[in-house]
Amino acid sequence: MPPVIASAIEAMKRGDIALALGVIAILIVLILPMPSWLLDISLALSITLSVLILMTALFIHGPLEFGSFPTVLLIATMLRLSLNLASTRLILANGHEGTAAAGQVIESFGNFVMGGNFVIGIIVFGILVIVNFIVITKGAGRIAEVSARFSLDAMPGKQMAIDADLSSGLIDENEARERRKNLEDESNFFGAMDGASKFVRGDAIAGLLITFINVVGGIIIGVAQRDMAVGDAATSYTLLTVGDGLVSQIPAIVVSTAAGILVSKTTTTGSADKAIFAQLGGYPRALGLSSALMLALAVVPGTPSFPFLLLAAATGGLAFFSDRKDTRKTELADQKELEAAEPAPVSEEPISASLQIDNLRLELGYALLPMINGQGGERLTDQIKGLRRQLAQELGFVLPSVRIQDNLQLGANSYVIRVKEIAAGEGELRPNMFLIMDPRGDKIQLVGEETVEPTFGLPAMWVDESQKEEALFRGYTVVDASTVITTHITEVVKDNISELLSYAETQKLLDELGEEHQKLIGDLIPNQISVGALQRVLQNLLGERISIRDLPTILEGISEACAYTRNATFITEHVRSRLARQISNDNQNEQGFIPMITLSPQWEQAFSQALVGEGEEKQLSMPPTQLQEFITAVRQTFERHAMMGEAPVMLSSPVIRPYVRSIVERFRPTTVVMSQNEVHPKAKIKTLGVI
Repeated sequence: MPPVIASAIEAMKRGDIALALGVIAILIVLILPMPSWLLDISLALSITLSVLILMTALFIHGPLEFGSFPTVLLIATMLRLSLNLASTRLILANGHEGTAAAGQVIESFGNFVMGGNFVIGIIVFGILVIVNFIVITKGAGRIAEVSARFSLDAMPGKQMAIDADLSSGLIDENEARERRKNLEDESNFFGAMDGASKFVRGDAIAGLLITFINVVGGIIIGVAQRDMAVGDAATSYTLLTVGDGLVSQIPAIVVSTAAGILVSKTTTTGSADKAIFAQLGGYPRALGLSSALMLALAVVPGTPSFPFLLLAAATGGLAFFSDRKDTRKTELADQKELEAAEPAPVSEEPISASLQIDNLRLELGYALLPMINGQGGERLTDQIKGLRRQLAQELGFVLPSVRIQDNLQLGANSYVIRVKEIAAGEGELRPNMFLIMDPRGDKIQLVGEETVEPTFGLPAMWVDESQKEEALFRGYTVVDASTVITTHITEVVKDNISELLSYAETQKLLDELGEEHQKLIGDLIPNQISVGALQRVLQNLLGERISIRDLPTILEGISEACAYTRNATFITEHVRSRLARQISNDNQNEQGFIPMITLSPQWEQAFSQALVGEGEEKQLSMPPTQLQEFITAVRQTFERHAMMGEAPVMLSSPVIRPYVRSIVERFRPTTVVMSQNEVHPKAKIKTLGVI
């Protein structure tokens, strides 16, 4: 292969080099003469390029997909002008030889359009110039100008919208960057189209001037230089010139149409055929009215019936099928709405979900559900939040969340409190009513519904709100329904709080201690005691309603006790002695002393002798008759003092205290049992009796 051809092929593979060579070739045509056969090929190339541009503009979905259109428009315009100049040179130089002087393309256009009459050719050419210059080019230029102006004016608002979407998290940084680039490209495109429309207008004017110059110049050359008759010169040069003008103006009109379609696609999406047919054929009423109008015109006297009847049938058929299509769309949309409205099939709950247990749950009857939103009193949920805060301050333990749910199996006014799925308390309320109790124990002298207070089992009465002031005046205790539930929850929690302190909660208490106590925790756990054993000690304390809020002191006591024992009960007793100030303070009455009932030496000795085993294996083994005698004595003594309005504590020796407590808690769980080691030296005591 010759080196020149090989170099040309290699250059064609490089798009940038091929484009540069093409532009240079256009400029060369402006200077150098061109043979007629090459002019025919170039004119065919110009027509093909213009058709390709039009088809591309029709099938693209958005104007930015053809962002290079201004550059393509400039190149196509320069190509036509250079071919105009080349054909002008051939026409003026060889026009005296006949109509084939400028090539077969120009000759065929001249003969076909003009039909041998150059007057018809001039008129047709003039009409094409007017259509291109005044109608298409002017309209496309105006659209491009307005679009460019509006695009620039709307750019700040669109930029702010992109920044707002990015700030709110609706889009990420990459999408925001892409939107900004599209916005910038759109503004640049319409700005370039505004300028490129001037190319088309200038091309039309140049074509008109070139045609005029060719006609006048050709007649002068033919008559003055070629000795032709005026008529022959006018016929020959005019046919060539008009043919040349038609060959140039037809591609110009095609490109101008492409420009108009491109700049007018800003308000449509998709290719031009989809947008046009979907919008023109998407309204059956419009098609139906058009069919009726065509039918009316068909029966007007003097008008040809066939074309109007044909069009009436076509538009009527389109209206019918379009209406059926819309009806199907509506039915499908309604069906989808019905399907969406139908409840979705309940997905099968995993079996593992049934293993989860609520630590604390409150179940309400349907008539009590308004209490959750605060109807008839303070919101129940707010009171439970306050309860959790109060228990955290009193006992040093954050109560797990209370789950509230309805239970249709309960009575309308009933409720159940469950601890780890087991019912721990229940009761019945009267919404929008008040529960009154007489602290003196006398019968209530009001009209209402007699009942039993669910927490402590005391006589009470439900009364209307109208009697609230009267009850307060008589010194009765008045509470609303929500307070009854929270009071009941409080007592249930205090009775079962040791079960609510889990391993995870114990670890959480350790983790939440301050930085200054982490060294103590590191020395204690796991070297001296495990988290599980610590949990057991804390459960023992909470089981007797002793606050674990002073956790550092408890940990110090555990560290001391672990030096001689690993038994959780003995460790708990030592910790209680470390908490003597706290325990003594918690059991003082309003007069500032601790009311006590002590065990007699006989019972102290009886309990000591009933302990069997050695060291940490000690157990209480008391005969049942003796045990029943002790229970009776304790019950009678404490009930006698309770009738006098006193709530004393029981005092025993440190050795037998846990065993005494294990018996007393079975029939009097709220009775406090203390040892002598738990009475602080500065505490005031008062002995009320002896068992």
